[in-house]
Amino acid sequence: MLKQLTQLVLTAALAAAGLAAQAADGVTVAYQTTVEPAKVAQADGAYEKATGAPIAWRKFESGAEVIAAVASGDVQIGYVGSSPLAAAASRGLPVQTFLIAAQIGGAEALVVRNGSGIQKPQDLVGKKVAVPFVSTTHYSLLAALKHWRIDPTKVQILNLRPTEIAAAWQRGDIDAAYVWDPALGAAKANGRVLASSADVAKWGAPTFDAWIVRKDFADRNPDFVARFARVTGEAYARYAANPKAFAGDAANVEKIARITGSKPAEVAELLAGNHYPLLKEQAALLGAPTVQAVAATSAFLKEQGKVDTLQPSYASYVEPKFAQLAAAK
Repeated sequence: MLKQLTQLVLTAALAAAGLAAQAADGVTVAYQTTVEPAKVAQADGAYEKATGAPIAWRKFESGAEVIAAVASGDVQIGYVGSSPLAAAASRGLPVQTFLIAAQIGGAEALVVRNGSGIQKPQDLVGKKVAVPFVSTTHYSLLAALKHWRIDPTKVQILNLRPTEIAAAWQRGDIDAAYVWDPALGAAKANGRVLASSADVAKWGAPTFDAWIVRKDFADRNPDFVARFARVTGEAYARYAANPKAFAGDAANVEKIARITGSKPAEVAELLAGNHYPLLKEQAALLGAPTVQAVAATSAFLKEQGKVDTLQPSYASYVEPKFAQLAAAK
């Protein structure tokens, strides 16, 4: 029995060592084109320096695509919005939220085309409105329509990715779009904002972006996740210390524009469109507020027929310990 127990312990230790080495061998991180301060750290290789691991950065166009990649195991860490996060949690996918990346404001908006005939919300009826399905903007669009008491079935809501939205806008195929940059900037060039996510938040449906991690990877590589959180938090702290100086730094602007595809002239405005919680704020956020927000978002998605079931609790999909470790380092 002792020999068998020893063998089991040894086998488990070897397995744990092998799994822990996964981070050292390389990690795949999914990012999106959201304009935020940590894109500078990404461009500078700060994450690789802090973790000591090679990172393969993969760009995705929507949170739904990120969730699919994380669920398949192709991606270990991903950047998603609160709506795809809620959908993933409702489906029981093995993910944890370890950092609130941004509380979304004016950086996401519903823009209506000049000449579309849309002057007020009720004019959306019968119009073609593009949005990436199961994204934060999709959630915000549905919430806005509910606020305006507009039946969403009376609006032609089209499922398009941001690049597809930009192309459709240029062709004149759509009347409006709820999206983020760089497609947002392209739409604003010959359109106007009917509502932003800051408005929708005031109407009771706030949205946020978050960094999520596969639970099995986090269990095996807690130090990597904590260091990743710390690099992000440090970037946010630099921005918070002097937003004008950060956004006025040509090198910062160039790096953010290069990674996101945004126009350099719009970077400062887009940065100001969200709030980026500091590490000292994360512990409080990554508790009841985020759990309740995910639960509320999930309930709304079920009401809209976007998810089939709800979890009894969403607490296991939110984990504050990595941000707490990052703040303590």
